[in-house]
Amino acid sequence: MNTEGERLQKVLAHAGIASRRVCEQMIADGRVEVNGEVVTEMGRRVDPAVDVIHVDSARVVLDADHLTIAFNKPTGVVSTMNDPEGRPTLADFMGRYNTRLFHVGRLDTPTQGLILLTNDGELAQRLAHPSWKVPKTYLCTVNGRVPRGLVKKLKQGVELEDGLAKADAVTIKETAPMASILEITLHDGRNRIVRRMMDAVGHPVIELVRTQVGPIRLGDLRSGRSRVITGAELGNLMRSVGL
Repeated sequence: MNTEGERLQKVLAHAGIASRRVCEQMIADGRVEVNGEVVTEMGRRVDPAVDVIHVDSARVVLDADHLTIAFNKPTGVVSTMNDPEGRPTLADFMGRYNTRLFHVGRLDTPTQGLILLTNDGELAQRLAHPSWKVPKTYLCTVNGRVPRGLVKKLKQGVELEDGLAKADAVTIKETAPMASILEITLHDGRNRIVRRMMDAVGHPVIELVRTQVGPIRLGDLRSGRSRVITGAELGNLMRSVGL
């Protein structure tokens, strides 16, 4: 048995998977792989700089310098790290992380909700590249009562000035004479795509919140707050773009 390195359960706990006791149970249950081999013994030692670890088939990121952030962008904040007009930017909320961060895509200034930032340039590029078709989900409040047939129309596609735009999934959450709420999922990353689609079908957006990017959910993260993505959640995000 390898007597060098760190105990596997300690490495998993430090990576943010769970408490050390829960990580030990995961190992005992056969949910952990090291270099492609299922490990069930508690005494296994690993080298975080060399060994590749998966939990429930999701890779565990062990690089201590890796940082990926989920941020709930408030309305009025510009999705850049600096702004010549002096408007509030993402950088105004990221100072405590003390590292250079890349924002993954953008949300227009009036839109609030989930935006990802990372110091991993390759991860940022893949998440933003259309070839990976990363889905994004929005909660959308629009003018007027939307008809049931609108769901089919949005999924079949709406013709815009720069081409057809399709939703992957649409759910009508609430409907009333003055306003309706829809949940829309799509992987199209064009600028203001949800707002332009809803304008095209005659139900302009009143309020727009992005609630999910790939496997990462906004959850109960409050406006203006951020959290570090770690453990299996980070592994799932990286796996979604082939990393």
